[in-house]
Amino acid sequence: MSDVYFAPVGAFKDKGLIQKIPLLFRKAGSSEIIEDGDLVAVKVHFGELGSSSFIPGFYVREIVEAVKVGGGKPFLTDTGTLYLGKRRNAYDHLNTARSNGFTQASTGAPVIIGDGLRGSDVKQVEISGDYFDHVDIAGAIAQADSLVVVTHITGHDLTGFAGTFKNLGMGAVGRKVKLAIHEAVKPVVKKDDCTACAVCVKNCPADAIAIDPKDRIAVIDLDKCIGCGECVGVCPERAVVVKWSGEGEKANMKLIEAASAVVRQKKGRITYFSFLLNVSPSCDCWNYSKAPMVPDIGVLASSDPVSIDQAAADMVKSAPGGINEAFRDPELRFKVPAGGSWEVQLKKAEEMGLGEREYRLINIDE
Repeated sequence: MSDVYFAPVGAFKDKGLIQKIPLLFRKAGSSEIIEDGDLVAVKVHFGELGSSSFIPGFYVREIVEAVKVGGGKPFLTDTGTLYLGKRRNAYDHLNTARSNGFTQASTGAPVIIGDGLRGSDVKQVEISGDYFDHVDIAGAIAQADSLVVVTHITGHDLTGFAGTFKNLGMGAVGRKVKLAIHEAVKPVVKKDDCTACAVCVKNCPADAIAIDPKDRIAVIDLDKCIGCGECVGVCPERAVVVKWSGEGEKANMKLIEAASAVVRQKKGRITYFSFLLNVSPSCDCWNYSKAPMVPDIGVLASSDPVSIDQAAADMVKSAPGGINEAFRDPELRFKVPAGGSWEVQLKKAEEMGLGEREYRLINIDE
């Protein structure tokens, strides 16, 4: 049984939620993963441009300061996206982070996009999974001495539940892994936007793309395509996109295998925080935010990723309904649109030895 520490919303003994975060950091033993001079990756989600449900920078700043107290040198990080948003390369991603309030001046830490300019800066880590035998981890995260995983708990359009494992399994890995998680996903070319510039042809590692001489458009041979997503990242016209599809349960199991590579690569040097605030039914990758499913609950911290996700899910499902009437029924809060149950995430994670679903919740206000 693992300990999960809980800081509820509201003030207690003249301490609001912001003031409770350093205490939560100490109680959860998070400082123990940091040695003097460590480069510490703080994995966050900067939010898509137009979103308002991501974790505000003033909360992240408290975690940054706690890392500094422990002698670490923190930096904020996330990876590029598959879809055509404002975070698909490091240039756009940095601008989005700044627009959403994540700057060194406001948070106390520099922002480094984990997988590089176009998403190709990754380190391959071997695993023994049912779906992966290796996983590409974002270079900056793999090279960091320690990792603090800061997660915003939400619903998700593919996996149902988006917690710590989604933050790592999609947010800390390379584009090829992200594509693989989305099952039969393959890149497609938007004919009206393609200018036949051939940048994708030059950058395709599988020689799967050619320019049709008649229609003057890039054509992808899906039999040759290895799903690396390089064409998505390099297209200057944003004409190569991902067609989303896939079975929810299988995606969840792939998600856990991908996340396991990060957890094990950082064994003994990783800690977890989960924010149960503004719990949106969709993740922060959307360019708008839906009404939250439940009222604000608080913040969790633990050294066990399985326990903290189980606790987060339990607390959201047991919370009273909020202003979003579509989620008054707790069973609808993490329903997997693509089919199956979100709970296969944590069952598989426990089977893989990543942590325990049974936990002890410790309220730091008591």
